[in-house]
Amino acid sequence: MKMLPLLALVVVGLFVAATPALAQPAKTEREKFQEGKYAPPNTPVFSGAGVAAGLGMGLTIIGAGLGLGRIGSSALESMARQPEVAPRIQTAMIIIAAMLEGATLASVILCYLLGGNSTF
Repeated sequence: MKMLPLLALVVVGLFVAATPALAQPAKTEREKFQEGKYAPPNTPVFSGAGVAAGLGMGLTIIGAGLGLGRIGSSALESMARQPEVAPRIQTAMIIIAAMLEGATLASVILCYLLGGNSTF
C-alpha cells in the first residue's frame, strides 16, 4: 500500500509530461484532405485507446505474475504440510495456472488489437 501513492504520482507525471512531448503542429485542411483523413474544421480528435491498451497489457501481466506466484507458493506450502496429497495438489495447480495463462493471453491480445487501431 505504500507504493500506491508513488504509482499514482508516476502516472500523473507521465500524463502531464506526455502532452507537450507528443504535440504536433496543426495540419491545414488541404493537408488533411490530401491524406484522406479529412475532419471537419475545429474538431479535436484524440483517441486514448493506445494509452489504455498499453496500461491494460501492463496490468494484465502484473496481475498474472502475482497470481502465478500465489498459486505456486500455496501449492508448495500445501505439499510440504501433506506430502501424501502432492500429486493431486500439483494437478490442480497446473490446471489453475493454465486457465490463468489463457485468460492473460486473451487479455493481452485484445489490448494489442485495440491499441493497434488507435489514431492520435
